[in-house]
Amino acid sequence: MLQIKTFVFNPWGENTYLIYDNTGETVIIDCGCFMEQEEKELLDFIEKNNLKISYLLNTHLHIDHILGNHLIKRHFGIAPLAHENDEFLIDQALSYANQLGIALGNDPPYPAQYIDERSKLTCKNFEIKIFHIPGHTPGHLVYYIPNEKVLFTGDVLFNMSIGRTDLIYGNYEVLMRGIFQKLLVLPDDTKVFPGHGEPTTIGFERSNNPFLKHFNIN
Repeated sequence: MLQIKTFVFNPWGENTYLIYDNTGETVIIDCGCFMEQEEKELLDFIEKNNLKISYLLNTHLHIDHILGNHLIKRHFGIAPLAHENDEFLIDQALSYANQLGIALGNDPPYPAQYIDERSKLTCKNFEIKIFHIPGHTPGHLVYYIPNEKVLFTGDVLFNMSIGRTDLIYGNYEVLMRGIFQKLLVLPDDTKVFPGHGEPTTIGFERSNNPFLKHFNIN
């Protein structure tokens, strides 16, 4: 059975996830640690539980989701995997941080390789399926572990909300169609772990999310 550890990091309250099994094999999704204490908290947990990182995955490359990527690359030699369409956001990260008065210290590393829905992410005891759902960012990915019925949605789908689409590259129609066509077809008891806020389920969001009630998929 998989264990899922959630850390809430950085000024944006971003959710960083560690997924691991009884062998210690671990996948990190959206490593957002920023402050020294946050980095220590993450590294201490990895060391204490003797975890071995197989993948560092990004749902998308907004700054709050990539702040800790350099830490994982520096300590474990593992660079992130992400969709190519979000590469431009890494180029903008340093200037965006400066505008906010945040000193990054290290430029975020570029992905080791680019992945999409055709990519195979295989661990010893589980596989990760990839959904490409743009609209919040052009290269946004959602990660699904079918045998565990868990879904990591980044900034696509939240508890009672959806991702922002008001940015210059955002697209509300595209985001909503992706949610309806790729996520809401999953079993009701699929647990949703979003990029911010509390977990939820597909069934709860299908029935209660106000943003989904007011969109006509036809």
